Amino acid sequence: MRKARIYQRGAPATQSGKARADSWILEPEPVEKKRPDPLMGWVGSGDTETQLRLVFPSLETALAYAAREGFEPEVEQAPAKRLILQSYADNFR
Repeated sequence: MRKARIYQRGAPATQSGKARADSWILEPEPVEKKRPDPLMGWVGSGDTETQLRLVFPSLETALAYAAREGFEPEVEQAPAKRLILQSYADNFR
C-alpha cells in the first residue's frame, strides 16, 4: 500500500481570513527517490503521483477516498488555535 499524508491547511500569516481553513489535503508519499537528469542536471523522478494534491471538505471524505484508492493514510492534526484577547489600550501600558 502507498502511504499518503492527510493534513489541514494552515492559515497564512499575512491574512486574517478563514476561507478554505476547514479543508483537508491529501498528498501521496513519493515512491522513488529524486535523481539528477543526466542531460540537463535538473532533479526529478518518474513518479507522477507526487504532483497530485487533492483537497477535501472534511477529514471523513479524505479518509474514504484514501481507503477506496488503496492509500495508507497518515493524518496530521492541526495544532490548537490560541486566541489572545487584548484591547487597544494595552499597547500604551
